[in-house]
Amino acid sequence: MAKTDYNWKYVSLGGVVRVQIASGEDIAHLGELDQKKWTVLSCPTSGLEFDSKTLAMLDTDCDGRVQVAEVVAAAEYITSLVKDKDSILNGEDSIALDNIDTSTPKGQELYDSAKRILAFLGKENETSISVADTSDSVAIFSGTRFNGDGIITEASADDEAQKETIAAAIATVGSVTDRSGAPGVDEALIEKFYAALADYDAWIKESETRKAEIFPSGEGTAAALASVDAVKGKVADYFMRCKLIKFDADALSALDVSVDKIGQIGGGDLTAEGEQIASYPLARPTADGILHLDALNPAWEASFAALRGTVIDEKLTTLTETEWQAVLDKFAPYLGWCAAKKGGEVESLGIEKVRALLKAGLKDQLMELVARDKTHEKEAAGIDEVDRLTHYYRDFYRLLCNYVTFSDFYSRDGEPKAVFEAGKLYIDERCCNFCVKVDDMGKHGDMAGLSNMFLIYCHCINRASGKEMDIAAEMTAGSISDLRPGKNCLFYDRNGESWDAVVTKIVDNPVSIRQAFWSPYRKLAKYISEKIDKSAAEKDAAAVESLKSKADEGVPAEKPQPFDIGKFAGIFAAIGMAVGALGVALSALFKGIFALEWWQLILTILGIMLVISGPACFIAWRKLRRRNLGPVLNANGWAVNSKVLVNILFGATLTTVAKYPVIKGGDPFVKKTPLWKKVVRWVICLLIVAFGVLFFTDNLKCIGLPFHKEAAPVEEVVPAAGAPAADVAVPEAPAE
Repeated sequence: MAKTDYNWKYVSLGGVVRVQIASGEDIAHLGELDQKKWTVLSCPTSGLEFDSKTLAMLDTDCDGRVQVAEVVAAAEYITSLVKDKDSILNGEDSIALDNIDTSTPKGQELYDSAKRILAFLGKENETSISVADTSDSVAIFSGTRFNGDGIITEASADDEAQKETIAAAIATVGSVTDRSGAPGVDEALIEKFYAALADYDAWIKESETRKAEIFPSGEGTAAALASVDAVKGKVADYFMRCKLIKFDADALSALDVSVDKIGQIGGGDLTAEGEQIASYPLARPTADGILHLDALNPAWEASFAALRGTVIDEKLTTLTETEWQAVLDKFAPYLGWCAAKKGGEVESLGIEKVRALLKAGLKDQLMELVARDKTHEKEAAGIDEVDRLTHYYRDFYRLLCNYVTFSDFYSRDGEPKAVFEAGKLYIDERCCNFCVKVDDMGKHGDMAGLSNMFLIYCHCINRASGKEMDIAAEMTAGSISDLRPGKNCLFYDRNGESWDAVVTKIVDNPVSIRQAFWSPYRKLAKYISEKIDKSAAEKDAAAVESLKSKADEGVPAEKPQPFDIGKFAGIFAAIGMAVGALGVALSALFKGIFALEWWQLILTILGIMLVISGPACFIAWRKLRRRNLGPVLNANGWAVNSKVLVNILFGATLTTVAKYPVIKGGDPFVKKTPLWKKVVRWVICLLIVAFGVLFFTDNLKCIGLPFHKEAAPVEEVVPAAGAPAADVAVPEAPAE
């Protein structure tokens, strides 16, 4: 990109300096902006909350991505055709005709095309043209015979014969959709149609010249062949059984139907056993290999009756394998002719209609109609260009806000705005306002940890449409103690449709400083709770296992041991010594604590908490300042060129937590505290207050408690040599 002295303006967004696109001139000079200063280098054309048709227009090389060069080309295109360049920033869905710059040939063509579109739509008096006007190609071209796409419809025909031929082609070889929305045919389909007509005609002519050979049973050949195919397998099975008996006579009992098989079904209604009987041999096999037609399996007599008089001589009573093969050979020419069939697409028209269409010879006329349609290609292209202009006029500035500056992402009002935002996730009395679709969970698994964000991955199902998708939501506020995979929640997409969501994965990172401050204590409590649960479970399992083993061994329950005063005296002595030692330790601890001034005590407590929570808060502070959306978007196919930071202040806007008013009324289902418990609480509070007052006024000694401040020792003053004794001050003893 060529560098110029254009005066770019800059703004700080998300803690990063970015170029500001604030005027039409900025858009016109976009090609001069150093590519290193672009926030994005490329983005996918799918999975975005952006008009898919506009993205397809921007993706000129059709690679599924919009790159910097394509954005620059679009900027040059739209600013060269619009007089008031600043109006591009308004994002309006219609452009005034007098705002199209007609000082260039390209602009004049677009202006004429826009007027032509309005005329087609019956809006000749309109002074502006909208996206809806240019997008409705069916309405634009519905009253036209030719529209430049090289497709002709029945409306394109000059007479009824052409119209009838086009209809026949559509009905047999298929169609393509014309710009008017009607089905039609192009050059390729016309060629295919007439080739099928010629092939089918030639195929039928071959059967007419070799009629006696191809149709051994005349017009009933197809039906006769179907009758042969119905018994062909069973006849082949019979002759194979005969060959095996000839090979080994002892095989007869195994190859013939046994009396036992017939006996199994003989006790019931044999008419209901037709399927079973049909599975028996066609006839009783013999070593001579002759099929006796008067002794057939009853289940197959009807099938062979259909062959008599057409395929087999009615007078025949036996059939050899050679004779049967001769029957099959008669149909070989017919089968070969069927296999060589061509032009079957037009068979439904009938041979008379096929030959009539060939005789009419309208192929050249249809090709001429296609050529006439193509002469309007430039006019139609102009209409497409107007459609492109209206889409760019409406959508291009919004693309820049999500491509060059990311201002849509940083302009929050509680609603998702950026094109990569998918909707909102409601979970645990919170709304996560920032959610993105996840195309590849594998890529997200590798990149998510680099973002320093607390991410919740969910699998969503729309019950109404049956669609499914994965999302990732960032959480920046509230407690995370109840979040876990498998938790159900609710997701709303940008259209307001609800999706049932279930948490599939959580990427744990700090949510807030407050959460990080209490995290060591929560982890300690969780650790202790798990240890207690584990110990209790082990003891319970051991006890159950002991009972089971004793029950299996038949060991009687142990008798209670008699009371041993000596043993329990030793136990009580040990407990007393332990309690005494604990009391001494606590006394020493409290002496050290209560020997402090009140402000020293507060500072000590704060110091201890700082030592415990300080490292966690520091780590959280660093991570919260370095949260970066870039890795999340990179995992979705974006080429992010700059940091997209989500600092602490901005992050607070991405998650909202439910707030409840103060309720003065009592809950009727809350268990009421007994009066004696309230009295005990008040007494304990009063004792604590009294203890504090006595401690800080140094009057604990007067009530016999050891926790009091010792008076500072008074040093004896030794008079200097030669000084009079009267000059030495003797301190008074402190009052008791």
